[in-house]
Amino acid sequence: VAERAPDEPLTGAPLIVTPNVRAALSAAAARFYPAQPATIAAVTGTSGKTSVAAFTRQIWARLGHRAAALGTTGVVTPDGETYGSLTTPDPVTLHETLDRLARESVTHLAMEASSHGLDQFRLDGVRLSAGAFTNLSRDHLDYHPDLASYLAAKMRLFECLLRPGQPAVIDADSDVAAQVIAACDKAGLRVLTTGAKGDMLRLLSAQPHPASTLLRIASEAGTHDIELPLAGAFMASNALVAAGMCIASGSPVGPVLEALAHLRGAPGRLEKIGERDGAPVFVDYAHKPDALEKVLLALRPLAANRLIVVFGCGGDRDRGKRAIMGEIAARNADVVIVTDDNPRTENPAAIRAA
Repeated sequence: VAERAPDEPLTGAPLIVTPNVRAALSAAAARFYPAQPATIAAVTGTSGKTSVAAFTRQIWARLGHRAAALGTTGVVTPDGETYGSLTTPDPVTLHETLDRLARESVTHLAMEASSHGLDQFRLDGVRLSAGAFTNLSRDHLDYHPDLASYLAAKMRLFECLLRPGQPAVIDADSDVAAQVIAACDKAGLRVLTTGAKGDMLRLLSAQPHPASTLLRIASEAGTHDIELPLAGAFMASNALVAAGMCIASGSPVGPVLEALAHLRGAPGRLEKIGERDGAPVFVDYAHKPDALEKVLLALRPLAANRLIVVFGCGGDRDRGKRAIMGEIAARNADVVIVTDDNPRTENPAAIRAA
């Protein structure tokens, strides 16, 4: 299979010429593994995808559905078992997984849609019921030439994979929400927004507590007071996007919002792993500037004395973010410890010095 015929004729093997080899592979994988869960919702954005997918699965499960999630932390089955670890797998692995989940009677699946996966046509052939967008900030600029290209890759979810009339849930508080909404309108999608500026689920207030956030939410069903058992304003945003995906794909508003009070955080997403001398210790996957700042702002109210952050940056990736993350850490924490992430082929000392 190739995008152009070779100069010399092939012998001993058939040749299929197609304008897009990646799209052809996804189409073939979807035909070879035809079964899929009946309801599939995909979320894209720089930050929050893993949490939104995890929360969506948990809400559906609480409503009685056999629900799974697929993303960075792997495939999470209805029984809570986890396997795999790619945000958006290659098309063959992805469709094989969808087929297996469907044959295991999974009816609802929440999945992450990465910019790489969308740009490389890995999700083509997935029969989506709804899509969602969280936010956009600097990330993956070692792959995408600029932020405009990065956003354009994410827009494939709405412009190419969802069908006209299907729902697109957008965090209206995102800096690029207007652009995303305009693209969804142009594609003929049913736009539903969440957040402080949202229309479907409007966040009226978010009162932080040491281990939870008291939310007041307005919906078509009225006003709801929910204690979200997670700290951080960004977790509230993620929870609302997840609730929006569930409602958009057919679940009733009241039970969905009631389920928010029972959510558990995804592994490595502002996850409390213990205490030392009364000081809580958290782990977060934050590896880009915006995410690091959100985590530190969320943890500041929990620091009785000093807020200490330990972080690093990977090698052979976006070098421009390193100094930005250092400045954010210095501004928002009392003590900053810069250590090695995965240096790959770079000199670790050079990364730390950046």
